[in-house]
Amino acid sequence: MVILAVVLPTWAGITYVGLVRARRENAGLPPPPRRRRTPAKKAAWIAALAYLLGGALHVYGLSYMPFLQPEDACWFNAGHMASPDSSSALPVSLVCAGEEIVPAWVNPGLLVLAVTAAGATVTSVVLAVRRGGRSRCRPCTGPGRPGGVPRRSR
Repeated sequence: MVILAVVLPTWAGITYVGLVRARRENAGLPPPPRRRRTPAKKAAWIAALAYLLGGALHVYGLSYMPFLQPEDACWFNAGHMASPDSSSALPVSLVCAGEEIVPAWVNPGLLVLAVTAAGATVTSVVLAVRRGGRSRCRPCTGPGRPGGVPRRSR
C-alpha cells in the first residue's frame, strides 16, 4: 500500500517534470515568465510566517501547562508531586514551588513574533492600498469600455 500511496505518485511526478523540462529545452523555448513579487506580497508572507511560528511557539509553551491533573505538571516538569502555585496561558507561565517551569525565552519570543506579525500585516495592507491606485496596465478610456467616457456625436 505504501508503494501505491507514496512511491508511485512521486515517481510519476518526477517523470512528468523531467519530460516537460526535456521538451522545453529541446524546443528552445524560454523559461516561463515568473510573476514579480510585490512588496505587499512579501510583507504578507512574512506576516503569515510570523503567525505560524507564533502559534507553534505558543503551543510549545502550553505543553508545560497542567490540563487534566495539575499535580502531574509539577511532577513531570519540576520533579516533585504538588499542585502548581500558579499558571496562565498568556503570558505562558507555570510556577511550581516558587520556580518558573516554562523556559524564559518563550514569552519574549511570543512578543517578537506578535509584533512582527502585526507590523507585517499593517505594512502589507498599506502597500496593497497604495498600489491599488496604480494598475498594471492603463485603463481603457474608449467608448463602450468600462471606465471610459463615450464620445459626443456630431
